[in-house]
Amino acid sequence: MDMTGQVICELTFVAVAKKHEDVANIVTVVGGSCKRHDALQNAQVANLQKALNGDLKSGRGLNQVTTLKRAGDTRCGSYYNTLLNLIVMFKSAIEVLGMIASDDPSTNHKAQARSIKKSMLSFKFVFSLHLVKNVMGITNELSIALQKKTQDIVNAMALVEMSKQRLQMIRDDGWDSLLAEVSSFCSNHNIPFPNMSEMFVSSDQPQRKAPQNTISYCYRNELFHTVIDLELMELNNRFTEANTELLLCMSCLNPRNSFFTFDRKKLIRLAELYPCDFSKVDLMALDIQLQNYIVDVKSNENFSKLKRIGDLAIKLVETDKHVVYRLVYLLVRLVLTLPIATATVERSFLAMKYIKSNLRNRMGDQWMNDCLVTYIESDVFDTVDNEDIMQRVVVSRDSIVQFLNTLGKILGAATDIN
Repeated sequence: MDMTGQVICELTFVAVAKKHEDVANIVTVVGGSCKRHDALQNAQVANLQKALNGDLKSGRGLNQVTTLKRAGDTRCGSYYNTLLNLIVMFKSAIEVLGMIASDDPSTNHKAQARSIKKSMLSFKFVFSLHLVKNVMGITNELSIALQKKTQDIVNAMALVEMSKQRLQMIRDDGWDSLLAEVSSFCSNHNIPFPNMSEMFVSSDQPQRKAPQNTISYCYRNELFHTVIDLELMELNNRFTEANTELLLCMSCLNPRNSFFTFDRKKLIRLAELYPCDFSKVDLMALDIQLQNYIVDVKSNENFSKLKRIGDLAIKLVETDKHVVYRLVYLLVRLVLTLPIATATVERSFLAMKYIKSNLRNRMGDQWMNDCLVTYIESDVFDTVDNEDIMQRVVVSRDSIVQFLNTLGKILGAATDIN
């Protein structure tokens, strides 16, 4: 089942991912043309060949040539994959930036390439790259799970809590392991690794006003803790107690494992959140109806193998129990409609920038609606055969021609009478 939390969680992760703007600039400059893209691929192949002659192991599925892709605004996984690819292709990216800085005819590109290359070969960039990679790696499974239409709400909420716990764990005990990871990367790419006990010198503030703190203190407190706290804050803000309660109440209708998650009190609480649909009288009737309903469906063989709430709704209609348990069925419909409506609206707004582009900025509302439906529900339309569409068009065209011919005859007859 699609979830409201999917859109919420994606916005959470992307909000943190966008803090690392240098990566987007690297992708734009290095992969900004086919020539640069090919140069990046060739450099990566050459580096892999050199590595294979050394200690790098070869085998099926190992050391595949990859590339840098632009991250999408609504998919946390695209940011995470871009970070992973950049770490793997770091040396190749540096070589391509050097090529652009020396051979590109554009002065702006040369200056931008030099600036990005200088930034990439700094300890601060490497530290930030690995930090954001580790933070987004913790929440990547949650992001992927929430994108699945069949995701169970209870498991999704468990993943949210797991992500919060893991983030708190690396905040408390992950500093040393991160520093060791960054140190190894710097050593492999000949990047200077600073003495963490020395005083931090900031280029943004005058020396007289700069606070006297060590490099270790500044990176740990002003970057390491700040990024993790930002992610924790975003998760807590997006998944508030009210949102979590709503999602957990919805999960109580899940028929999986013989209605294992059924909780009458939580379902009544869910109905109380929608007073326009359930009056006080309905709430009292729902309390008794839920007790009858759970005994009935648990003892009915037709409901024993259901796995999703959508399957439950279908089976209730097939067995006419949607009439017997009218209020329960209303609650099921509400649970099915709420997350899909919320996520679909958000997805529609995000899809508009692909449909209503500069080349098609004057399309009418109806045409845009039709294009959006086919774009958003592409998985449904992929099941429709092209031949069926062509036959439908032919039949429609013949019907229109026949109608026009008939209309012409009627008008002709009317003219003869006059």
